[in-house]
Amino acid sequence: MMQSPLPVRDGVNATRLRLPDEGPWDTAMDYMMHRWGHIDPQGIEDRFDAGEIVGEAGIPLDRATPLRNHTFIWYYRTLPPETRIPVELNILHQDDHLLVVDKPHFLPTTPGGTYIQESALVRLRNRLDLPDLIPMHRLDRMTAGILLLSTNPETRGKYQVLFEKRQVQKEYECVAAAEPAPGHPAVDYPAVVRNRMTKSRSYLLAEVVDGEPNAETRIERLRTFDGPGSEPPGAEVACNAADGAAGRRALYRLEPHSGKTHQLRVHMASLGLGIVNDAFYPELLDKAPDDYAKPLQLLARGIRFVDPITGKRVEHRSGLELSEAR
Repeated sequence: MMQSPLPVRDGVNATRLRLPDEGPWDTAMDYMMHRWGHIDPQGIEDRFDAGEIVGEAGIPLDRATPLRNHTFIWYYRTLPPETRIPVELNILHQDDHLLVVDKPHFLPTTPGGTYIQESALVRLRNRLDLPDLIPMHRLDRMTAGILLLSTNPETRGKYQVLFEKRQVQKEYECVAAAEPAPGHPAVDYPAVVRNRMTKSRSYLLAEVVDGEPNAETRIERLRTFDGPGSEPPGAEVACNAADGAAGRRALYRLEPHSGKTHQLRVHMASLGLGIVNDAFYPELLDKAPDDYAKPLQLLARGIRFVDPITGKRVEHRSGLELSEAR
């Protein structure tokens, strides 16, 4: 990946923009005005005048720099103010190569959309003064638990290879109904769900399609217990996991052997066991503000691998607990 000539600032990388090879624009500023002039034309002019927009090797551009002089340019975005997400990151381990943290529910792993400063990566870069920090994998914003980040660019590739070759074993826990929803067959545990998943074109969802399987999860039911407001022990009551209705529930261990988007949530829902407080699966609920009292009941409990530096087998486990587990 092309190295940015601008350093990380406030925990955030500079934005890279590729300039077109041709078009009706004479200068780089003309093109930026075409893209974003309707938002802040004065701000764009001020940045060029101040030399805050640079090309390869950090060469500042000005208003008259021809479009053809640069293929890529870099600049810092003007970040809107963000409301702090009322959750905290716990550091579990730190050495010369890795940082291991417990990511809370609701906090995204990396910057994106409306979450920039309020992401695990940017918070940790600023908190620890580690501008080179990079996550080795991702957890969904609504998923909590173990997150590994590389602190050392020189050894980063050794850990990336582990993930690419699927030499990292991950273990999750979730809370869902103890028995499948009506219309779904009973499940024999441990169960293995294996199918082909793809991202939906209509929304930010994943879906199961026909074809060669590319996603696999092993599911084990650890224990069952009464849900809130449930009937007396032994009574079976249908439970809509998404809205947390009353009924028998269970704690499950999930072991993914692939890493598709929303894989665990889709696989549980496919068994009629939608995870408690899941607003996407099995049914997409209307968009609503985050309810911090009802986090998705999915936790990245542990991660295991052979450390490529020491050669020793390593395991890190989350200190968090699912609020609906009993």
